[in-house]
Amino acid sequence: MEPFALAADRAQDAALLSLASWSKRGGLTAGFTLRGGGVSEAPWRSLNTALHVGDDPEHVIRNRRKVADALGWDFEAWTCAEQVHGNRVHVVTRMDRGKGRESRETAIPGADALITDEPDVLLTMFFADCVPLYFYDPDTNALGLAHAGWKGTVADVAGATVRAMAETYGTRPHRLLAAIGPSIGACCYEVDDAVLRHVRPLEDGERFANPTADGRAKLNLKQLNRHLMIKAGILASRIEMSSWCTSCRTDLFFSHRAENGSTGRMMSWLGRKSG
Repeated sequence: MEPFALAADRAQDAALLSLASWSKRGGLTAGFTLRGGGVSEAPWRSLNTALHVGDDPEHVIRNRRKVADALGWDFEAWTCAEQVHGNRVHVVTRMDRGKGRESRETAIPGADALITDEPDVLLTMFFADCVPLYFYDPDTNALGLAHAGWKGTVADVAGATVRAMAETYGTRPHRLLAAIGPSIGACCYEVDDAVLRHVRPLEDGERFANPTADGRAKLNLKQLNRHLMIKAGILASRIEMSSWCTSCRTDLFFSHRAENGSTGRMMSWLGRKSG
């Protein structure tokens, strides 16, 4: 069953996919935005949530506010990182709450994973084919959100997030719940040797690359990240994975590859309200 379910489908609303099983837990919200229901104009039409793609910043901020309103969250809780295709994990404290919500310059610098045990902080990250990773510790209420393109994947941002949660909050990896959100699928993600030479050295890395022609291969980033989660100690039975391919469904998602780099960004979100 697809774990990310449509949460809003009216044209005037921000269109959202909710991570349904997590959203049933008291105070917890997790999900992924679609491309509809925003105010941005082409080529970012319409719910672009990223400030770094050339869109009018006022439109982006309006879109972000629409998402926060749809979730029933205060926009001041919106917290995001710079995202540099690495594996650095930032521990989000109360002092970080709201960083990056209205300007990229104030975002948490140089991080592709955010973890926190603070309530009333909405962790957010931005995507247009890369893999969104979600982590929840039901014992400590600690949360983790990560961005895994191919560079972050081979740098094991998934494992780095699990280890940081263990070191910071005492998280036991086998108790974690994890999810892998909508992203480009192996059906559409053909890569060349410049990428494959980084994948091959990973343990079992070649298992996730299906050769095509001329030294190229279809790379399954979702399954590779699932593999890395399991290596980090998360039980396979506690990992949910979306079947959505962002490149196949440009009617629903922005896709950097399918749209030749001229497009907007969806966002993942994860947060827990107090009380």
